[in-house]
Amino acid sequence: MGGVSRRAFTVAALSAFTAAPAASAAARESARPASSGRAAAGMRGMWLATVANRDWPTRAGLRAAEQRAELIEHLDNAVRHRLNTVFFQVRPAADALWPSAHEPWSQYLSGSQGRDPGWDPLGTAVREAHARGLQLHAWFNPYRVATHDDPSHLVSSHPARRNPGWVVPYGGQLYYNPGLPEVRAFVQDAMMDAVEKYAVDGVHFDDYFYPYPVAGQSFDDGGAFSTYGTGFATKADWRRDNVDRLVRETARRVKQVRPAARFGISPFGVWRNAATDERGSDTRAGVQTYDDLYADTRTWVREGWIDYIVPQLYWHIGMDGADYAKLLPWWAEVARGSRTRLYVGEALYKSGDPAQPAAWQDTSELSRHLTLAARYPEVRGHVYFSAKDVAEDPGGAMTRLATDHYAEPATAPR
Repeated sequence: MGGVSRRAFTVAALSAFTAAPAASAAARESARPASSGRAAAGMRGMWLATVANRDWPTRAGLRAAEQRAELIEHLDNAVRHRLNTVFFQVRPAADALWPSAHEPWSQYLSGSQGRDPGWDPLGTAVREAHARGLQLHAWFNPYRVATHDDPSHLVSSHPARRNPGWVVPYGGQLYYNPGLPEVRAFVQDAMMDAVEKYAVDGVHFDDYFYPYPVAGQSFDDGGAFSTYGTGFATKADWRRDNVDRLVRETARRVKQVRPAARFGISPFGVWRNAATDERGSDTRAGVQTYDDLYADTRTWVREGWIDYIVPQLYWHIGMDGADYAKLLPWWAEVARGSRTRLYVGEALYKSGDPAQPAAWQDTSELSRHLTLAARYPEVRGHVYFSAKDVAEDPGGAMTRLATDHYAEPATAPR
Protein backbone atom coordinates (compact mmCIF):
# COMPACT_ATOMS: atom_id res chain seq x y z
CA MET A 1 0.00 0.00 0.00
CA GLY A 2 2.46 2.74 -0.57
CA GLY A 3 1.16 6.11 0.24
CA VAL A 4 -1.20 5.55 -2.63
CA SER A 5 -2.62 2.10 -2.15
CA ARG A 6 -2.01 -1.00 -0.13
CA ARG A 7 -0.42 -2.90 -2.99
CA ALA A 8 1.71 -0.02 -4.22
CA PHE A 9 4.21 -0.70 -1.45
CA THR A 10 4.70 -4.19 -2.76
CA VAL A 11 6.20 -2.72 -5.92
CA ALA A 12 9.31 -1.75 -3.97
CA ALA A 13 9.56 -5.29 -2.68
CA LEU A 14 9.28 -6.71 -6.17
CA SER A 15 12.02 -4.51 -7.60
CA ALA A 16 14.58 -6.95 -6.28
CA PHE A 17 13.31 -9.61 -8.68
CA THR A 18 14.85 -9.77 -12.10
CA ALA A 19 12.49 -9.45 -15.03
CA ALA A 20 11.66 -12.79 -16.59
CA PRO A 21 9.93 -14.03 -19.70
CA ALA A 22 6.59 -15.73 -19.43
CA ALA A 23 6.58 -19.41 -18.55
CA SER A 24 7.29 -21.86 -21.33
CA ALA A 25 4.39 -22.89 -23.54
CA ALA A 26 4.48 -26.39 -22.08
CA ALA A 27 4.37 -25.15 -18.49
CA ARG A 28 1.54 -22.77 -19.23
CA GLU A 29 -0.39 -25.42 -21.15
CA SER A 30 -0.35 -27.64 -18.06
CA ALA A 31 -2.12 -24.91 -16.13
CA ARG A 32 -5.07 -24.55 -18.49
CA PRO A 33 -8.57 -25.17 -17.09
CA ALA A 34 -9.51 -28.81 -17.24
CA SER A 35 -12.91 -27.85 -18.55
CA SER A 36 -14.97 -24.75 -19.14
CA GLY A 37 -17.28 -23.84 -16.30
CA ARG A 38 -15.23 -25.59 -13.64
CA ALA A 39 -16.50 -24.36 -10.25
CA ALA A 40 -14.13 -23.11 -7.54
CA ALA A 41 -15.70 -23.73 -4.18
CA GLY A 42 -14.98 -21.65 -1.14
CA MET A 43 -13.81 -18.08 -0.84
CA ARG A 44 -14.47 -15.76 -3.78
CA GLY A 45 -13.51 -12.38 -2.44
CA MET A 46 -12.43 -8.89 -3.40
CA TRP A 47 -10.67 -6.15 -1.49
CA LEU A 48 -12.44 -2.77 -1.48
CA ALA A 49 -9.67 -0.25 -0.78
CA THR A 50 -10.37 3.26 0.51
CA VAL A 51 -6.87 4.61 1.23
CA ALA A 52 -6.20 7.52 -1.14
CA ASN A 53 -9.61 6.74 -2.68
CA ARG A 54 -8.08 3.79 -4.52
CA ASP A 55 -11.41 2.03 -5.14
CA TRP A 56 -14.00 4.04 -3.27
CA PRO A 57 -15.25 6.70 -3.09
CA THR A 58 -13.99 7.88 -6.47
CA ARG A 59 -13.00 11.15 -4.82
CA ALA A 60 -13.31 12.71 -1.41
CA GLY A 61 -16.10 15.21 -0.91
CA LEU A 62 -18.87 13.50 -2.86
CA ARG A 63 -22.33 13.91 -1.41
CA ALA A 64 -23.51 11.15 0.91
CA ALA A 65 -26.00 9.86 -1.66
CA GLU A 66 -23.28 9.69 -4.32
CA GLN A 67 -20.89 7.84 -2.01
CA ARG A 68 -23.60 5.39 -1.04
CA ALA A 69 -24.53 4.74 -4.67
CA GLU A 70 -20.90 4.04 -5.58
CA LEU A 71 -20.52 1.66 -2.63
CA ILE A 72 -23.66 -0.27 -3.59
CA GLU A 73 -22.43 -0.51 -7.17
CA HIS A 74 -19.28 -2.25 -5.91
CA LEU A 75 -21.40 -4.74 -3.98
CA ASP A 76 -23.54 -5.34 -7.05
CA ASN A 77 -20.39 -5.91 -9.12
CA ALA A 78 -19.27 -8.54 -6.62
CA VAL A 79 -22.57 -10.37 -7.08
CA ARG A 80 -22.44 -9.92 -10.86
CA HIS A 81 -19.05 -11.65 -10.98
CA ARG A 82 -20.27 -14.42 -8.67
CA LEU A 83 -18.15 -13.46 -5.66
CA ASN A 84 -19.27 -14.06 -2.10
CA THR A 85 -17.13 -11.82 0.15
CA VAL A 86 -16.03 -8.19 0.30
CA PHE A 87 -13.05 -7.05 2.39
CA PHE A 88 -13.96 -3.41 3.11
CA GLN A 89 -11.13 -1.12 4.26
CA VAL A 90 -12.69 0.78 7.15
CA ARG A 91 -9.57 2.01 8.97
CA PRO A 92 -7.10 2.99 6.25
CA ALA A 93 -4.93 5.32 8.38
CA ALA A 94 -5.75 5.62 12.09
CA ASP A 95 -9.20 6.91 11.13
CA ALA A 96 -12.67 5.49 10.68
CA LEU A 97 -15.41 4.87 8.14
CA TRP A 98 -17.97 4.59 10.92
CA PRO A 99 -18.82 6.89 13.86
CA SER A 100 -15.91 5.80 16.04
CA ALA A 101 -15.53 6.42 19.76
CA HIS A 102 -11.75 6.47 19.35
CA GLU A 103 -10.64 8.00 16.05
CA PRO A 104 -11.71 10.72 13.59
CA TRP A 105 -13.76 10.27 10.45
CA SER A 106 -11.54 9.45 7.48
CA GLN A 107 -10.46 12.27 5.19
CA TYR A 108 -11.13 9.96 2.24
CA LEU A 109 -14.85 10.55 2.74
CA SER A 110 -15.32 14.29 3.13
CA GLY A 111 -11.86 15.53 2.19
CA SER A 112 -11.22 16.76 5.74
CA GLN A 113 -10.21 14.44 8.55
CA GLY A 114 -12.76 14.46 11.35
CA ARG A 115 -15.65 15.83 9.30
CA ASP A 116 -18.86 13.81 9.59
CA PRO A 117 -19.81 12.61 6.07
CA GLY A 118 -23.48 12.52 7.02
CA TRP A 119 -23.92 8.76 6.85
CA ASP A 120 -22.45 5.49 8.12
CA PRO A 121 -20.47 3.66 5.40
CA LEU A 122 -19.63 0.56 7.45
CA GLY A 123 -23.17 0.15 8.73
CA THR A 124 -24.50 0.52 5.20
CA ALA A 125 -21.93 -1.89 3.78
CA VAL A 126 -22.80 -4.61 6.30
CA ARG A 127 -26.53 -4.24 5.75
CA GLU A 128 -26.38 -4.05 1.95
CA ALA A 129 -23.81 -6.84 1.62
CA HIS A 130 -25.94 -9.20 3.68
CA ALA A 131 -29.03 -8.24 1.67
CA ARG A 132 -27.17 -9.47 -1.43
CA GLY A 133 -25.93 -12.71 0.12
CA LEU A 134 -22.38 -11.36 0.50
CA GLN A 135 -20.18 -11.60 3.55
CA LEU A 136 -18.51 -8.41 4.77
CA HIS A 137 -15.10 -8.45 6.45
CA ALA A 138 -13.94 -5.23 8.11
CA TRP A 139 -10.40 -4.53 6.90
CA PHE A 140 -8.11 -2.59 9.26
CA ASN A 141 -4.57 -1.23 8.98
CA PRO A 142 -3.28 -1.46 12.57
CA TYR A 143 -0.32 0.93 12.74
CA ARG A 144 -0.33 3.42 9.85
CA VAL A 145 -1.19 6.90 11.14
CA ALA A 146 -0.83 8.96 7.97
CA THR A 147 0.56 8.82 4.45
CA HIS A 148 2.52 12.00 5.22
CA ASP A 149 4.99 12.76 8.02
CA ASP A 150 3.63 16.04 9.46
CA PRO A 151 1.61 15.54 12.68
CA SER A 152 0.28 19.09 12.40
CA HIS A 153 -1.73 17.97 9.37
CA LEU A 154 -3.75 15.63 11.59
CA VAL A 155 -6.95 16.94 13.15
CA SER A 156 -6.20 18.53 16.53
CA SER A 157 -8.15 15.88 18.46
CA HIS A 158 -6.31 12.99 16.81
CA PRO A 159 -4.92 10.45 19.31
CA ALA A 160 -1.52 10.71 17.60
CA ARG A 161 -1.39 14.42 18.43
CA ARG A 162 -2.55 13.87 21.99
CA ASN A 163 0.12 11.17 22.39
CA PRO A 164 3.11 12.26 20.29
CA GLY A 165 5.33 9.69 22.00
CA TRP A 166 3.35 6.95 20.28
CA VAL A 167 4.33 8.10 16.79
CA VAL A 168 7.38 7.30 14.64
CA PRO A 169 8.01 9.15 11.36
CA TYR A 170 9.52 6.85 8.75
CA GLY A 171 9.80 6.90 4.98
CA GLY A 172 7.72 10.05 4.65
CA GLN A 173 4.83 8.61 6.66
CA LEU A 174 3.70 8.39 10.28
CA TYR A 175 3.29 5.13 12.20
CA TYR A 176 2.25 4.10 15.66
CA ASN A 177 5.09 2.35 17.48
CA PRO A 178 4.21 -1.37 17.74
CA GLY A 179 6.66 -1.75 20.63
CA LEU A 180 4.55 0.26 23.09
CA PRO A 181 1.98 -1.79 25.03
CA GLU A 182 -0.31 1.24 25.28
CA VAL A 183 -0.28 1.56 21.49
CA ARG A 184 -1.13 -2.09 21.02
CA ALA A 185 -4.03 -1.73 23.46
CA PHE A 186 -5.30 1.45 21.81
CA VAL A 187 -5.29 0.18 18.24
CA GLN A 188 -7.16 -2.92 19.36
CA ASP A 189 -9.74 -0.79 21.17
CA ALA A 190 -10.15 1.38 18.06
CA MET A 191 -10.71 -1.64 15.82
CA MET A 192 -12.91 -3.52 18.26
CA ASP A 193 -15.24 -0.52 18.40
CA ALA A 194 -16.40 -1.49 14.91
CA VAL A 195 -16.55 -5.21 15.69
CA GLU A 196 -18.75 -4.52 18.72
CA LYS A 197 -21.13 -2.23 16.81
CA TYR A 198 -21.61 -4.13 13.54
CA ALA A 199 -22.42 -7.71 12.54
CA VAL A 200 -19.26 -8.11 10.47
CA ASP A 201 -18.46 -11.58 9.21
CA GLY A 202 -14.74 -11.13 9.64
CA VAL A 203 -11.90 -8.94 10.86
CA HIS A 204 -9.06 -8.49 8.41
CA PHE A 205 -5.51 -7.11 8.61
CA ASP A 206 -3.40 -6.36 5.54
CA ASP A 207 0.36 -6.72 5.09
CA TYR A 208 1.52 -3.73 7.16
CA PHE A 209 2.91 -4.31 10.63
CA TYR A 210 6.34 -2.75 10.91
CA PRO A 211 6.68 -0.71 7.71
CA TYR A 212 8.31 -1.94 4.54
CA PRO A 213 12.02 -1.07 4.68
CA VAL A 214 13.21 2.20 3.18
CA ALA A 215 16.85 2.32 2.06
CA GLY A 216 19.06 4.42 4.29
CA GLN A 217 16.46 4.87 7.03
CA SER A 218 15.86 3.16 10.37
CA PHE A 219 12.65 2.88 12.34
CA ASP A 220 13.28 4.78 15.58
CA ASP A 221 12.04 2.48 18.32
CA GLY A 222 15.24 2.27 20.36
CA GLY A 223 13.63 3.84 23.42
CA ALA A 224 10.80 1.34 23.45
CA PHE A 225 13.28 -1.52 23.00
CA SER A 226 15.32 -0.28 25.97
CA THR A 227 12.19 -0.22 28.11
CA TYR A 228 10.40 -3.36 26.96
CA GLY A 229 13.02 -5.47 25.20
CA THR A 230 14.53 -7.17 28.23
CA GLY A 231 14.96 -10.88 27.65
CA PHE A 232 15.14 -10.72 23.87
CA ALA A 233 18.43 -11.58 22.16
CA THR A 234 17.86 -9.09 19.34
CA LYS A 235 15.62 -6.17 18.51
CA ALA A 236 14.27 -8.24 15.60
CA ASP A 237 13.08 -10.96 17.98
CA TRP A 238 11.40 -8.32 20.15
CA ARG A 239 9.69 -6.74 17.16
CA ARG A 240 8.34 -10.11 16.03
CA ASP A 241 7.03 -10.73 19.52
CA ASN A 242 5.24 -7.37 19.44
CA VAL A 243 3.47 -8.33 16.23
CA ASP A 244 2.71 -11.83 17.52
CA ARG A 245 1.08 -10.29 20.59
CA LEU A 246 -1.10 -8.04 18.45
CA VAL A 247 -2.24 -11.03 16.40
CA ARG A 248 -2.98 -13.29 19.36
CA GLU A 249 -4.68 -10.57 21.41
CA THR A 250 -6.85 -9.43 18.51
CA ALA A 251 -7.88 -13.00 17.73
CA ARG A 252 -8.92 -13.52 21.34
CA ARG A 253 -10.91 -10.29 21.53
CA VAL A 254 -12.72 -10.93 18.25
CA LYS A 255 -13.85 -14.34 19.48
CA GLN A 256 -15.01 -12.87 22.78
CA VAL A 257 -17.06 -10.10 21.19
CA ARG A 258 -18.31 -11.76 17.99
CA PRO A 259 -17.71 -15.53 18.11
CA ALA A 260 -19.01 -16.17 14.60
CA ALA A 261 -16.66 -13.65 12.99
CA ARG A 262 -13.39 -14.92 11.51
CA PHE A 263 -10.05 -13.21 11.91
CA GLY A 264 -7.57 -13.27 9.02
CA ILE A 265 -4.52 -11.57 7.55
CA SER A 266 -3.26 -10.98 3.99
CA PRO A 267 0.56 -10.79 4.21
CA PHE A 268 3.17 -10.23 1.54
CA GLY A 269 3.54 -13.60 -0.18
CA VAL A 270 7.09 -14.55 0.90
CA TRP A 271 7.73 -15.60 4.51
CA ARG A 272 11.46 -16.29 3.97
CA ASN A 273 13.58 -17.35 1.01
CA ALA A 274 15.03 -20.85 1.16
CA ALA A 275 18.51 -19.33 0.97
CA THR A 276 17.77 -17.61 4.30
CA ASP A 277 15.93 -20.49 5.96
CA GLU A 278 15.65 -24.05 4.68
CA ARG A 279 11.94 -23.97 5.62
CA GLY A 280 11.41 -21.04 3.27
CA SER A 281 10.13 -20.91 -0.30
CA ASP A 282 12.12 -21.34 -3.50
CA THR A 283 12.18 -17.58 -4.11
CA ARG A 284 14.62 -14.69 -4.23
CA ALA A 285 12.41 -11.98 -2.78
CA GLY A 286 13.84 -8.61 -1.87
CA VAL A 287 11.46 -8.52 1.11
CA GLN A 288 10.84 -11.36 3.57
CA THR A 289 8.01 -10.83 6.03
CA TYR A 290 9.83 -12.56 8.89
CA ASP A 291 12.96 -10.44 8.56
CA ASP A 292 11.71 -7.11 7.18
CA LEU A 293 8.15 -6.65 8.45
CA TYR A 294 8.72 -8.74 11.60
CA ALA A 295 5.63 -10.77 10.76
CA ASP A 296 6.11 -14.50 11.39
CA THR A 297 3.29 -15.50 9.07
CA ARG A 298 4.26 -19.17 8.94
CA THR A 299 3.97 -19.50 12.72
CA TRP A 300 0.56 -17.81 12.75
CA VAL A 301 -0.72 -20.51 10.41
CA ARG A 302 1.04 -23.48 11.96
CA GLU A 303 -0.07 -22.51 15.47
CA GLY A 304 -3.61 -21.76 14.36
CA TRP A 305 -3.61 -18.24 15.80
CA ILE A 306 -5.70 -16.93 12.91
CA ASP A 307 -8.76 -18.33 11.18
CA TYR A 308 -7.53 -17.68 7.65
CA ILE A 309 -4.55 -16.34 5.75
CA VAL A 310 -4.51 -14.74 2.30
CA PRO A 311 -0.88 -14.51 1.11
CA GLN A 312 -0.50 -11.98 -1.68
CA LEU A 313 0.82 -14.17 -4.49
CA TYR A 314 0.92 -11.32 -6.98
CA TRP A 315 3.26 -12.97 -9.48
CA HIS A 316 2.71 -14.91 -12.66
CA ILE A 317 3.34 -18.56 -13.31
CA GLY A 318 6.98 -18.96 -14.24
CA MET A 319 8.26 -15.65 -12.85
CA ASP A 320 11.95 -15.82 -12.06
CA GLY A 321 12.49 -15.15 -8.37
CA ALA A 322 8.85 -15.44 -7.31
CA ASP A 323 7.04 -18.13 -9.29
CA TYR A 324 3.35 -18.46 -8.45
CA ALA A 325 3.66 -22.18 -9.25
CA LYS A 326 6.33 -22.57 -6.53
CA LEU A 327 4.80 -20.33 -3.87
CA LEU A 328 1.37 -21.94 -4.10
CA PRO A 329 2.51 -25.45 -3.02
CA TRP A 330 4.75 -23.92 -0.36
CA TRP A 331 1.76 -22.20 1.27
CA ALA A 332 -0.36 -25.33 0.85
CA GLU A 333 2.26 -27.28 2.78
CA VAL A 334 2.33 -24.64 5.53
CA ALA A 335 -1.46 -24.80 5.90
CA ARG A 336 -1.66 -28.59 5.75
CA GLY A 337 -2.87 -30.01 9.05
CA SER A 338 -3.51 -26.60 10.64
CA ARG A 339 -6.86 -25.04 11.58
CA THR A 340 -6.04 -21.95 9.49
CA ARG A 341 -7.83 -21.74 6.13
CA LEU A 342 -5.70 -20.81 3.13
CA TYR A 343 -7.04 -18.40 0.53
CA VAL A 344 -4.81 -16.92 -2.18
CA GLY A 345 -4.50 -13.21 -2.92
CA GLU A 346 -4.60 -12.59 -6.68
CA ALA A 347 -3.28 -9.57 -8.63
CA LEU A 348 -6.27 -8.79 -10.81
CA TYR A 349 -4.93 -5.24 -11.13
CA LYS A 350 -2.00 -6.54 -13.21
CA SER A 351 -4.19 -8.08 -15.90
CA GLY A 352 -3.83 -6.25 -19.18
CA ASP A 353 -1.50 -3.64 -17.69
CA PRO A 354 1.11 -2.84 -20.39
CA ALA A 355 3.67 -2.10 -17.69
CA GLN A 356 3.48 -5.72 -16.49
CA PRO A 357 5.34 -8.74 -17.96
CA ALA A 358 3.96 -10.47 -21.03
CA ALA A 359 2.19 -13.15 -18.99
CA TRP A 360 -0.25 -10.57 -17.67
CA GLN A 361 -1.28 -9.55 -21.18
CA ASP A 362 -2.91 -12.98 -21.51
CA THR A 363 -6.51 -12.87 -20.32
CA SER A 364 -6.26 -16.42 -19.02
CA GLU A 365 -3.29 -15.92 -16.61
CA LEU A 366 -5.48 -15.68 -13.51
CA SER A 367 -7.68 -18.51 -14.70
CA ARG A 368 -4.56 -20.68 -14.87
CA HIS A 369 -3.83 -19.73 -11.25
CA LEU A 370 -7.19 -21.12 -10.16
CA THR A 371 -6.72 -24.27 -12.22
CA LEU A 372 -3.35 -24.86 -10.60
CA ALA A 373 -4.71 -24.11 -7.11
CA ALA A 374 -7.48 -26.68 -7.60
CA ARG A 375 -4.79 -29.36 -7.35
CA TYR A 376 -4.17 -28.42 -3.70
CA PRO A 377 -7.02 -29.21 -1.29
CA GLU A 378 -5.56 -26.78 1.25
CA VAL A 379 -6.45 -23.85 -1.02
CA ARG A 380 -10.00 -22.87 -0.09
CA GLY A 381 -10.46 -19.97 -2.51
CA HIS A 382 -9.13 -16.67 -3.83
CA VAL A 383 -9.36 -12.94 -3.13
CA TYR A 384 -8.85 -10.32 -5.86
CA PHE A 385 -7.19 -6.93 -5.64
CA SER A 386 -9.22 -4.97 -6.03
CA ALA A 387 -12.83 -3.78 -6.37
CA LYS A 388 -12.10 -1.16 -9.02
CA ASP A 389 -10.50 -3.83 -11.17
CA VAL A 390 -13.39 -6.23 -10.63
CA ALA A 391 -15.67 -3.48 -11.93
CA GLU A 392 -13.44 -2.60 -14.89
CA ASP A 393 -12.73 -6.26 -15.75
CA PRO A 394 -9.34 -5.50 -17.36
CA GLY A 395 -8.92 -7.40 -20.61
CA GLY A 396 -11.91 -9.52 -19.69
CA ALA A 397 -9.86 -11.36 -17.05
CA MET A 398 -12.65 -11.39 -14.48
CA THR A 399 -15.18 -12.56 -17.03
CA ARG A 400 -12.79 -15.34 -18.05
CA LEU A 401 -12.47 -16.40 -14.40
CA ALA A 402 -16.22 -16.60 -13.98
CA THR A 403 -16.57 -18.60 -17.22
CA ASP A 404 -13.84 -21.07 -16.34
CA HIS A 405 -14.36 -21.45 -12.59
CA TYR A 406 -17.46 -19.74 -11.23
CA ALA A 407 -20.22 -21.32 -13.28
CA GLU A 408 -22.06 -22.27 -10.10
CA PRO A 409 -23.66 -19.48 -8.04
CA ALA A 410 -21.63 -18.36 -5.05
CA THR A 411 -22.40 -19.76 -1.63
CA ALA A 412 -21.02 -18.73 1.76
CA PRO A 413 -17.23 -19.27 1.88
CA ARG A 414 -15.89 -22.18 3.86
